[in-house]
Amino acid sequence: MTAMHNSARIDARAAEAADSGRSGPDLAELCRRAARAVARGAARTARGIRWYMSGLMGDDAYAVYVAHQRRTHPGAEPLTERQFWRQKMDDQDRNPGARCC
Repeated sequence: MTAMHNSARIDARAAEAADSGRSGPDLAELCRRAARAVARGAARTARGIRWYMSGLMGDDAYAVYVAHQRRTHPGAEPLTERQFWRQKMDDQDRNPGARCC
């Protein structure tokens, strides 16, 4: 099947509707569809931003650690979340890297 541009698809549907004697969607229905599409896009964008910021701030660091531990060391018990964060903070204090303080 060849790829069709959206406007060509809409024109094809309108032509089919005209040929079959039925009318296409009215303006109100088209506006509702457009609003739903915009809302879905906005929700998808918000989820992407939330995912990016969570990774950037390190909110998911413990979950990533646990997944890594289970994948690479299946028999070992991972640190508790409290132990993990304590170790992470201690490591940052010992090796400040590019931090200013």
